[in-house]
Amino acid sequence: MQVTTVARRNKKKAAEHENNERWLITYADLITLLLIFFVIMYSMSKIDVAKYEVIAQVLNFTFQKADSPIPAGQGVVGGANLAKFKENGDKSRSDKMQEDLAEKEKRFADTLEKIQEYIQQNNLETQISATNTPRGIAVTLNDLFLFDLGRADLKQASYPILNKLASLFPTLNTTISIEGHTDNLPLSTGSVYKDNWGLSNERSLSVLRYFIYNAKLDPKKFVSTGYGDTRPVVDNDTPENRAKNRRVEIVLLREG
Repeated sequence: MQVTTVARRNKKKAAEHENNERWLITYADLITLLLIFFVIMYSMSKIDVAKYEVIAQVLNFTFQKADSPIPAGQGVVGGANLAKFKENGDKSRSDKMQEDLAEKEKRFADTLEKIQEYIQQNNLETQISATNTPRGIAVTLNDLFLFDLGRADLKQASYPILNKLASLFPTLNTTISIEGHTDNLPLSTGSVYKDNWGLSNERSLSVLRYFIYNAKLDPKKFVSTGYGDTRPVVDNDTPENRAKNRRVEIVLLREG
């Protein structure tokens, strides 16, 4: 009987000792979580919405566990606060995009103005035009200003305007499309080009090569296309109209 009583007393003391130390586990968990939280906050020198959301989800999952000292479902960041934070981040990015777009449009306008001034000062209105289109700034050069009839070798008289354009291209940091066009008349017998497709393509490439090899511009910024007679600006019903359709267009693309 006495042995049984002693055993019960020892068991009761062990249970009391164990219960008295259970609070240390909860306390240790809380301190660990707080340490992690403050380390993360310290490391976030610049807030990023995507990273913020991921961290919030991880911490919410941790604090919502059954053995967490914080009531389940509370988390560290409320849904409304997170939504507001994301909204502010989206608004900030939108404002930045608008500012960048406005700055780029200003550079387009400045470049167009400089090209038009150069054309007027050198009395080139009948041979060159520059307009602002939805695609971008389109500089149209008459074929006889650039080439001899039926040929794709650049005339030296075209070098100054090409050099002027080359000096303005880097300020825009955009893709430049060089597009050759012809009228609908077939090429004369004995032409070195098989058809109008070949002629328009070679003329486009001649202008492209000048910008790359002579003006030393970045070739990654250029694309070259020959359209033949498939994109006339007017009907090919008179010699004057056919002359308008024979052209090279240099388009500074308004990308995106």
